[in-house]
Amino acid sequence: MFLRIVCLLFLAQAAPVFHVKHNFGENITGRVYLFLSLNTSLEPRFSISDDQNTQQFFGVNAEGMGPGVTATFDSSVLGFPLESLAELPTPVTCAVQAVIQPYDLYNRSASPPVWLPRVVVNRVGGLFAAPGTHYSKPTIITITADTETTLVATETEPDVPFIGPANDTDYIKHVTIRSRLLSEFWGRDVALEACVLLPLDWAAHPEARFPLVLFQGHYSDDWSGPGAFSETPPSPTLTGIDLLEAEYAYYLFRNWSAPDGVFRGRRVIVVSVKHPTPFFDDSYAVNSENQGPYGDAIMYELLPHVETLFRGIGQGWARTVIGESTGGWEAMASQVLYPHVFNGAWVSCPDPLDFRAYTTTNIYEDENAYYYTSPWKRTPRPGLRDWPSNFILGYTTPNGMTTSTVWELNQHELVLGDHSRSCGQYDIWEATFAPRDKETGFPMRLWDKRTGNMNFEVTRRVRENYDLSYIMQRDWGTLGPLLTGKLHIFVGASDSWYLNNAVMLVQDFLESTTAPPYNGTIEIGAHAGRGFAHCWTGARDTPNSIARLTQLQRFVPDMVARMLATAPHGADTSSWRY
Repeated sequence: MFLRIVCLLFLAQAAPVFHVKHNFGENITGRVYLFLSLNTSLEPRFSISDDQNTQQFFGVNAEGMGPGVTATFDSSVLGFPLESLAELPTPVTCAVQAVIQPYDLYNRSASPPVWLPRVVVNRVGGLFAAPGTHYSKPTIITITADTETTLVATETEPDVPFIGPANDTDYIKHVTIRSRLLSEFWGRDVALEACVLLPLDWAAHPEARFPLVLFQGHYSDDWSGPGAFSETPPSPTLTGIDLLEAEYAYYLFRNWSAPDGVFRGRRVIVVSVKHPTPFFDDSYAVNSENQGPYGDAIMYELLPHVETLFRGIGQGWARTVIGESTGGWEAMASQVLYPHVFNGAWVSCPDPLDFRAYTTTNIYEDENAYYYTSPWKRTPRPGLRDWPSNFILGYTTPNGMTTSTVWELNQHELVLGDHSRSCGQYDIWEATFAPRDKETGFPMRLWDKRTGNMNFEVTRRVRENYDLSYIMQRDWGTLGPLLTGKLHIFVGASDSWYLNNAVMLVQDFLESTTAPPYNGTIEIGAHAGRGFAHCWTGARDTPNSIARLTQLQRFVPDMVARMLATAPHGADTSSWRY
C-alpha cells in the first residue's frame, strides 16, 4: 500500500509544461526536441553529450505537424539525462530552445514506407543543424513546477547545396558512381563516392598496374585515409592538436611524394569510401536488411570502377583493407565476409568483433543489456570510460573512470529518436545487424530500448550473419585457409568503449587454431604498463594522436610484403615497384 501511495504521489506531482509549434507552410513528420541548458554560452541544441557536461533534452515524434499545431512536453515525455520534466529541480533558470527536425519518406524494396532522418553529414551540430531543420531562438527563463509556456520555431537551417570536395590534384582524385544495387534497394538514386590517393608519378608510368589499399571509416568530405594528407605546409596560425594534424598531414605528403624512403618500391593506390545512410554517416560496409547491399556495392561496383580508372591490378592478392573503430570492424568484416577480395586486414580498435562482448554485454546470455544480473542488487553496466585519446596531445592516463553507462548511452539515443532513428552508435549497430520488422519496416530491437530486457530471438539471428568471431569459429574449416596470415588486430588494453573485451575473445579463438593456424597478429596495447585508450593502432612508443596519422608509413611495408609473398605465378609484381 505504501508503494502505491508513493507512485500515485509521483504521478500527481506538478511539472512544467512546454508547447512547441511552427508557422512554416508545411506539414512536418519528424522529431521535435526541447532543450534546457545551464550553459548559456552555447545554444542549447549543441549542448548534449555523453559526458558530465551534458545538458537536458526531451524528444517526441511529430506526424503531419502543420503550422500552429503544437507538440506538448509534459511529465510523460522521455528525456535525457533526467527521464521526466517532473524530475527537474525547480525553480531553475536556464536557456530553453526547441528544434523540429523533419524526416524524409523512404520506399525501400519489399518494405513498408518508413520515415527516417535525412542523411546528415558535413554539418556542425549533426542532427540538430541538418539542412531544413527548424528551431527557436534560445530564451532564458526561470522554470517552476507551474510553468507552462510555448516556444515557436522561427528559424531554419539553410538547405545550402554541398559544394563538394576540393579539386583534384596529381595525388588526390574524386570518384562518384550511381550504385545500381543500392538505388534498387532504396527506391531512389544512391551514389557511392571514393577519394583516391595515387602514388608518386602515377601518370608517368602508364604501363604500371597498382595494388589497392581500401580504408574503411566514417564519412569525410574529402580525403580521410589512415593518416591525414596535405600538399601544403601547416599554417603558422595553427596550435595544439590542429597543428599536430597539419604537421603529420604534410609529413605524409613528403613521404608519399619522395622517390626514396618508406614508399619506394611500394607504390599503391589508397581509397577511402563515402557511404552515409539515413541511419548513420556510414553504412558499416556490409549487406543489411535495413540499409541495403552496401557490402556488395562497394566490393563489386565501386572498387572495380576505381581500379579501372586508375590502373589497379584488380585481383584479390593485390588488395588489402585497413580501418579503425567503426572502420576497424568494417575492415575485419570485409576480410571475413569477402575473403577472396582482400589479402590482409589491418584492424584497429574495432567495434565488437564478438557479440559475447557487445562492449560490456553478452547479447546471447545476459538477460538485461543495462544491468548485471543479480538476485540482490542492480549494478549498471559501464558503457564509456575515461575518454578517447585520439585528439589529445601526448600519452593519457587511463584511470578507468566511468563516463557513461550502457543505459545512459541508450537513453540518450532513445530521446534522439525511436525505431533506431537516433543516428547513434547502438542504433546503427541495430540498423546494420538486426532483421527488418516486416510489419513496421524498422529494425527489430536486440533489446527493449527502455528497459534493456534482451530479445534472444533477434540476437540469435544476428549471430549467424554479423558476429565475426562466431562466423570464423563456425566456418573455420573452409574459411581458415582463406584467412591464414591475413588478420592483424590492434586494440588498447583500456579501450574507452571496452572494445578490447571482444578482441580478447577473438584472440582466444584465433590463437587456438591449428587446421590451419591463423598466423596473424593480435596486440593488446599498453605503454609503460598503462593501457591505451581508444583508438590504439599498434604503435606502443607513440601517443594515439600521432600513431593514427602514421598508419600508412607503418603498415604499407607489411602489406606489400604480404602481397609479394602470396602473388600467383605470373602476377605483376614489378611495374609498381619503382
